[in-house]
Amino acid sequence: MHPEFRGDMDHHDGTSDAIPGGYVEKQRPGELAFAIFLTLASLFLLYSAYGISGFDALSAPGAIPMATTLVMAISAFAVVLRTARLKKVTTETLSKDILPGTVVLFIGFLIVFGLLLQPLGFVLTAAVFLIVAIKVLAKRGWGYTLAVALGSLVVIWIVFRVVFTVLLPAGVLPEAEFIQYFRNLMSAGAS
Repeated sequence: MHPEFRGDMDHHDGTSDAIPGGYVEKQRPGELAFAIFLTLASLFLLYSAYGISGFDALSAPGAIPMATTLVMAISAFAVVLRTARLKKVTTETLSKDILPGTVVLFIGFLIVFGLLLQPLGFVLTAAVFLIVAIKVLAKRGWGYTLAVALGSLVVIWIVFRVVFTVLLPAGVLPEAEFIQYFRNLMSAGAS
């Protein structure tokens, strides 16, 4: 971090303080809770890896996943111990500096995206997500929002569905019929 960095509110200029140096020997808001969460998640994964085949032999199917998750759990616990000893940064808050409203809003958007993906399909879900996201972030008119969102969606759909033939959840949109219609148009034009 820059040598003149003081750790107060003047650092909110759009640059990241996640570069090496950051807050040396200080605990940021939510840092200890996140380290504890990572430790618990690592222990759960270790338990899940043990469930693969137990610990019968080093050549057992679960040996590598268990070793990996054990290293994760030990590392996360070491981070918890180190973080718990640090003094807290007093000039930051969790809601303003670490998880501002926009970040929390987009976490919610992504959860809704995941829930709607199967019933609505990729195209409709992505269209709604992109329109709402661009409207919220760009704060521009509806013409701009729709042009950018739908233009981006067309490019994404062409690249993944047509070029790479990735199967995306179809949902309520008759996507296969659209593709066949365009293939028929292309083959009719080629004859």
